[in-house]
Amino acid sequence: MAVPDYQMLMLPVLRHSALGETRVPDLEDQIADEFGLTTEERDQLLPSGRQKILHNRIHWAKFYMGKAGLIDSPRRGRFIASEAGRALLARNPERIDVELLLEYPSFRDFYRGGAGTVGEVGSAPDTSLPTSEPTSAITPEEQIEAAYLALQSALRSELLQRILQNSPSFFEHVIVDLLVAMGYGGSRRSAATQLGRSGDGGVDGVINEDRLGLDRVYIQAKRYSQGSVGRPEVQGFVGSLVGLGATKGVFVTTSSFSQQAKDFVQHLAQRVILIDGQRLADLMIEHNVGVRVSRAVEFKRLDEDFFTEDE
Repeated sequence: MAVPDYQMLMLPVLRHSALGETRVPDLEDQIADEFGLTTEERDQLLPSGRQKILHNRIHWAKFYMGKAGLIDSPRRGRFIASEAGRALLARNPERIDVELLLEYPSFRDFYRGGAGTVGEVGSAPDTSLPTSEPTSAITPEEQIEAAYLALQSALRSELLQRILQNSPSFFEHVIVDLLVAMGYGGSRRSAATQLGRSGDGGVDGVINEDRLGLDRVYIQAKRYSQGSVGRPEVQGFVGSLVGLGATKGVFVTTSSFSQQAKDFVQHLAQRVILIDGQRLADLMIEHNVGVRVSRAVEFKRLDEDFFTEDE
């Protein structure tokens, strides 16, 4: 089965915490065994690749129940079921979810915006804050990452579309700007004098691998709106490298490469890198070529070390 959503994990987490103090890492294997998760499912990561999905969902299950007063945190990193939590378990609920937690005033205040910040005695409830959907199966962190991936996907598509709307020479300038941004060629001006001026069959240009020009990388660029680059075209590029005595080449396309083309470059004496449209767009985004920051959103976590007193 897939990794359970954080609401499905609430009841198991509360049950385990009723047995004594525990930690999220300690619960991972126990809950994974309980749900019969495979090794791959246990190790599955969030899109950012920074945290396991199971760990993240257990954390949010524990966090939400803590806001409802069902879980106490007696010391750093550890938690245990509270009296309210044990009372809820005594009711033998079939499921604990956000809808059930909304029965608890403390969670309702937290989840729907609360009645002002600490210290604002007598302040009116803030009804302008958005209310999350209780039936949502993914954690707030997963919602943020999913939205980020959707935006990145749309941006990739838009970048490639705009490149295709411009001329082949513009595509060459895009490659120059990208390679310089990645640290090749020394400067845009020196890189531009080399790229697009090779004149050798199958090679569109050459750029220095380092600022001193100790080694060179040969470039082939194909601006395709549809279809894939096949083995014959890549093989022709490699043949040109052999004729030039070159050992390194980069083949860039706005479309994709056939599987035969990908297999062909795996066992060559020359080092040939294939950059398809998606990777090209990803590199442009990563190195800020053709894009700019629209809005920077910073998310902060509690600094546990700050609240640790020296004994």
